[in-house]
Amino acid sequence: MRANIPKGMGGGPQNMNAMLRQAQKMQEEMEALQADLDEREYDVSAGGGVVNVKINGKKEILSIGIEPEIVDPDDIETLSDILVAAVNEAIKRVEDTNSAEMSKITGGMGMPGMF
Repeated sequence: MRANIPKGMGGGPQNMNAMLRQAQKMQEEMEALQADLDEREYDVSAGGGVVNVKINGKKEILSIGIEPEIVDPDDIETLSDILVAAVNEAIKRVEDTNSAEMSKITGGMGMPGMF
């Protein structure tokens, strides 16, 4: 039994091959971009610059710098809050950058699970 596809639907084998080539090219561009994004490093500060976090594109914390004046043995909670804020901001920066760069390739198409 043959499917009866209305004229203009499907486009034939040439159109399908072109679509597959385009999808493959987009996938290759996305893989190359993801490799580049993974290698990037970001410096983020919090608490007016008393805490600095260096993170890479894989969301791995590379280093945390803490200025001595923020270290108060009687107020560990403030230091902890600033560290959490710095790490969260660093992760957000990586995610925002990755999304913005990927959308340049995908044209804003939703690609769940791709990055």
